[in-house]
Amino acid sequence: MRAWQISSFDVDSLEFVERPTPSPRRGEVLVRVAAVSFNRRDLMIMKGQYNPKMRLPRIPCSDGAGEVAAVGEGVTAWKNGDRVAGIFMQNWLDGPLTPAKARGALGGDIDGMLAEYAILSQNGLVRVPEHLSFQEAATLPCAAVTAWNALAAGNLKPGATVLIQGTGGVSIFALQLARLQGARVLGISSTQDKLERAIDLGLSAGINYLETPDWERWVLDQTGGEGVDLVVEVGGAATLPHSLKAMRIGGVIAQVGVLAGSDESVPFPITSILYRRARIQGIYVGSRDDFEQMNKAISLAQLRPVGENFPWSQAGAALARMDEGSHFGKLVLTVG
Repeated sequence: MRAWQISSFDVDSLEFVERPTPSPRRGEVLVRVAAVSFNRRDLMIMKGQYNPKMRLPRIPCSDGAGEVAAVGEGVTAWKNGDRVAGIFMQNWLDGPLTPAKARGALGGDIDGMLAEYAILSQNGLVRVPEHLSFQEAATLPCAAVTAWNALAAGNLKPGATVLIQGTGGVSIFALQLARLQGARVLGISSTQDKLERAIDLGLSAGINYLETPDWERWVLDQTGGEGVDLVVEVGGAATLPHSLKAMRIGGVIAQVGVLAGSDESVPFPITSILYRRARIQGIYVGSRDDFEQMNKAISLAQLRPVGENFPWSQAGAALARMDEGSHFGKLVLTVG
């Protein structure tokens, strides 16, 4: 089979290689991968910023979808031709996350999905919604499940207000899923064009944070001085102080990412946390059960993910687009 792998911590080390097509052992499933999507984590892994001690070479990417090509002994839940996606952490099936369940993350602890075939545990798969293409289904395992759990952290009621940051995969999924739950969504972005595209997806209002760096004041104006119920926080140290000022007293910040970096020179805003009575919930994707529950909502609403498609020969170009932050939604590779 053909696969992309990294042999050293450098994006330029991504190389196209031939590997033996694996055969499923007992309890395993061989998936013929049809599409793969990139997450910021994949870029960080390739740069050595995620786990510099990770064993190499490694096939990257946690997110992929395809069809079952073969099953190993003892597998009864799957048959050839089933349309499936892998779950992010192969051992986290349900319940709270534990150290044991956190092991086995695709594209990190074990080889990922950026190959023509992938071996996964029979428990590490979900059926993908029937109305989605493989390219659309490949966007779900990390970004969509993360957004789903970020919204769950807010325990939203219809009419609640959510703030999203940027227009990457998690933020756009948070917008789409929040609208399904009857929430109003505000957003910030670096370009007016992206804001207009988000408005077409249901964003109530948006502002350019480069032009308005104190965007929390705008958020307060939009909410009558109250602040939002939930912030889907993807920035990190640089944006957290603004997010705390933008949320209502007693609101929730779902801390998802560190896209703006982890600048140690920025003081931790403990006073704001106390005054705002903030609850900050770290979000680390989710379980297979979370994935399955989300898929039910996606199927019922016939929701379609948003992204840009590339042939998988252009993996480097897609990564460069992610690195420069010019994409909208998800970046997807069609395998083959």
